[in-house]
Amino acid sequence: MSVMRFADHFSEKSHQYARARPRYPEAVYAFVAAQAPATERAWDCASGNGQAAEGLARHFRQVEATDASGEQIRNAAPIERVRFSVQAAEETDFAVSSFDAICVAQALHWLDLDRFYAEARRVLKRGGVIAAWGYDRMRTSDLFQARFDEEILPRLKPYWPAQNRLLWSGYEGIPFPFERIAAPAFEMRVQWTLQQLRAYVETWSGTRGCLAALGADALDAAWSALQVAWGGAREREFVMPMHFLCGRHGSR
Repeated sequence: MSVMRFADHFSEKSHQYARARPRYPEAVYAFVAAQAPATERAWDCASGNGQAAEGLARHFRQVEATDASGEQIRNAAPIERVRFSVQAAEETDFAVSSFDAICVAQALHWLDLDRFYAEARRVLKRGGVIAAWGYDRMRTSDLFQARFDEEILPRLKPYWPAQNRLLWSGYEGIPFPFERIAAPAFEMRVQWTLQQLRAYVETWSGTRGCLAALGADALDAAWSALQVAWGGAREREFVMPMHFLCGRHGSR
């Protein structure tokens, strides 16, 4: 099956994406599994490096992990009970009523929603669950946050793809044609060195656009200033609020 054209902001640095992106909390996967009508098969749609597929595999017997980017799939490590394939979210080779659950992690805002939702309804079992989540920008508790916001964010502002606004709004107002399932609030917490923070920020689509336009050293002066602001701490804790949508395909 040929893969349709898609907004590809991550293939070029897929190896860095795999290393630098933070992990989703285990409670997310447990919640999805608890809501699903069974735990036989799950689809991790727009899987990227397979992070969510790995979490789902701890709760589902078989996981299909797809991404439109062949480079992302090539940089995904093998995972027991997970089969990776290069497929667009909007058109797959899966059979009708194949899955108990579908998950879209940090990717719903990149999809052609009408076409994806039609495909999700086609491959979900009746009563199957679909969950989509993403995380907001990281926050830390001291004055370093204000310095980061001053040094980095204004430089990236012209380069963010429009789709990111859907995520930053908490998916507010985004179409979601499924029977809503109430979910608890989730968040991600990480302990990072400044080097780990920089590696993560360099995976942002806005950062990729900035560096492509202005040169690979465009943010070096900003990071030098942040090195001073970091001070003597080895690590800082960062919190990322998560936006979470969950729904059911018809009745059980």
